[in-house]
Amino acid sequence: MLLDEGLLMASDSRTNAGVDHIATFAKMHIFEVPNERLIVLLNSGNLATTQSVVSLLRMRTQQEGKNLLNAKTLYEVAELVGETIREVVSRDSSGVQSSSGIDYGCSFIVGGQIKGEAPRLFNIYPQGNFIEATTDTMYFQIGESKYGKPIIDRVIRRETPLAEAAKCALISFDSTIKSNLSVGLPIDMLLYRRDSFAKANPHRIDGEDPYFRNIRQGWGKGLRQVFSRLPDATWFEE
Repeated sequence: MLLDEGLLMASDSRTNAGVDHIATFAKMHIFEVPNERLIVLLNSGNLATTQSVVSLLRMRTQQEGKNLLNAKTLYEVAELVGETIREVVSRDSSGVQSSSGIDYGCSFIVGGQIKGEAPRLFNIYPQGNFIEATTDTMYFQIGESKYGKPIIDRVIRRETPLAEAAKCALISFDSTIKSNLSVGLPIDMLLYRRDSFAKANPHRIDGEDPYFRNIRQGWGKGLRQVFSRLPDATWFEE
């Protein structure tokens, strides 16, 4: 989410290749230069592809040439991530995808701030092209999104405080976890205040986290209470 106060980035950590192959892998990756830039990547899709993309991006920060730590703008960062996605997919899927049916695609959300420009947020598609968040569209979701999206759509506005946005994001995740096996705890969440350039300090939320347990129980109870107060359809009896 790209809000007036700053950025909220959150990701679950479940990957699966069927019910017999469920594992936990972090999907949040941080690149930062103290007091100069913070770049956060979230990924979804083929695990081998996303790991290769992130590994290449990290390796290239130690080499000459343009990379995530010297790019002048977040737009250039999004270009680098998109180019790397195309490079890895082309390398790994050449002559294989059509015969094996394996989907090598992946998606990324890239957010952060580089000194000299405002915080920015990009959604990078499996083809490597991307779109940027605007005042009208201030958040992106990748992966399994349909169960939690209506909650965000009803609550989040550009002026929503970060603390309130964090609560909404966790409720959205919980609703998705409730309905879809492919999303699961723990959740990694990072709140970044505009122009702070503070060191990234993501918070990991598991099933024993007292705040998450509190809002999970309160949300479920509140939904049942609101539902019970809604009037029944009179036309049904007629």
